[in-house]
Amino acid sequence: MVDLILKAALVFAGMGVALATFQLLRGPDAPNRAVALDVLTLITMPLLVGLAVHAGRIIYLDVALVYAVLAFLGVVALARYYDRGI
Repeated sequence: MVDLILKAALVFAGMGVALATFQLLRGPDAPNRAVALDVLTLITMPLLVGLAVHAGRIIYLDVALVYAVLAFLGVVALARYYDRGI
Protein backbone atom coordinates (compact mmCIF):
# COMPACT_ATOMS: atom_id res chain seq x y z
CA MET A 1 0.00 0.00 0.00
CA VAL A 2 2.84 2.39 0.83
CA ASP A 3 4.49 1.65 -2.52
CA LEU A 4 1.26 2.53 -4.33
CA ILE A 5 0.98 5.84 -2.49
CA LEU A 6 4.65 6.61 -3.18
CA LYS A 7 4.23 5.85 -6.89
CA ALA A 8 1.09 8.00 -7.09
CA ALA A 9 2.90 10.88 -5.36
CA LEU A 10 5.78 10.55 -7.81
CA VAL A 11 3.38 10.64 -10.76
CA PHE A 12 1.68 13.79 -9.47
CA ALA A 13 5.02 15.41 -8.70
CA GLY A 14 6.24 14.52 -12.17
CA MET A 15 3.18 16.14 -13.70
CA GLY A 16 3.81 19.24 -11.59
CA VAL A 17 7.43 19.36 -12.73
CA ALA A 18 6.34 19.03 -16.36
CA LEU A 19 3.79 21.83 -16.04
CA ALA A 20 6.19 24.13 -14.21
CA THR A 21 8.92 23.46 -16.79
CA PHE A 22 6.46 24.26 -19.57
CA GLN A 23 5.58 27.55 -17.85
CA LEU A 24 9.28 28.28 -17.30
CA LEU A 25 9.98 27.89 -21.01
CA ARG A 26 6.79 29.57 -22.24
CA GLY A 27 6.43 32.34 -19.65
CA PRO A 28 5.52 35.67 -21.20
CA ASP A 29 7.88 37.67 -18.99
CA ALA A 30 10.69 37.26 -16.50
CA PRO A 31 8.63 37.41 -13.27
CA ASN A 32 6.43 34.55 -14.49
CA ARG A 33 9.54 32.53 -15.22
CA ALA A 34 10.88 33.30 -11.75
CA VAL A 35 7.67 32.03 -10.17
CA ALA A 36 7.81 28.88 -12.30
CA LEU A 37 11.38 28.31 -11.15
CA ASP A 38 10.29 28.75 -7.53
CA VAL A 39 7.50 26.22 -8.06
CA LEU A 40 10.06 23.78 -9.44
CA THR A 41 12.14 24.15 -6.30
CA LEU A 42 9.05 23.70 -4.13
CA ILE A 43 8.26 20.45 -5.93
CA THR A 44 11.84 19.20 -5.87
CA MET A 45 12.36 19.60 -2.12
CA PRO A 46 9.69 17.08 -1.06
CA LEU A 47 10.98 14.74 -3.74
CA LEU A 48 14.41 14.91 -2.13
CA VAL A 49 12.88 14.21 1.28
CA GLY A 50 10.93 11.28 -0.16
CA LEU A 51 14.12 9.99 -1.73
CA ALA A 52 15.84 10.24 1.65
CA VAL A 53 13.08 8.22 3.31
CA HIS A 54 12.98 5.66 0.53
CA ALA A 55 16.75 5.20 0.36
CA GLY A 56 17.25 5.44 4.11
CA ARG A 57 19.96 8.09 3.76
CA ILE A 58 19.94 11.03 6.14
CA ILE A 59 22.37 13.05 4.00
CA TYR A 60 19.63 13.73 1.44
CA LEU A 61 17.74 15.67 4.10
CA ASP A 62 20.73 17.97 4.47
CA VAL A 63 20.83 18.40 0.71
CA ALA A 64 17.12 19.30 0.69
CA LEU A 65 17.63 21.82 3.49
CA VAL A 66 20.56 23.55 1.76
CA TYR A 67 18.63 23.51 -1.52
CA ALA A 68 15.64 25.16 0.19
CA VAL A 69 17.77 27.91 1.72
CA LEU A 70 19.55 28.65 -1.56
CA ALA A 71 16.27 28.65 -3.48
CA PHE A 72 14.75 31.09 -0.99
CA LEU A 73 17.73 33.41 -1.25
CA GLY A 74 17.60 33.21 -5.03
CA VAL A 75 13.92 34.13 -5.14
CA VAL A 76 14.47 37.04 -2.76
CA ALA A 77 17.36 38.28 -4.92
CA LEU A 78 15.27 37.99 -8.10
CA ALA A 79 12.34 39.80 -6.52
CA ARG A 80 14.59 42.58 -5.33
CA TYR A 81 16.20 42.85 -8.78
CA TYR A 82 12.81 43.04 -10.54
CA ASP A 83 11.57 45.59 -8.04
CA ARG A 84 14.48 48.03 -7.86
CA GLY A 85 17.51 46.57 -9.54
CA ILE A 86 20.51 45.43 -7.60
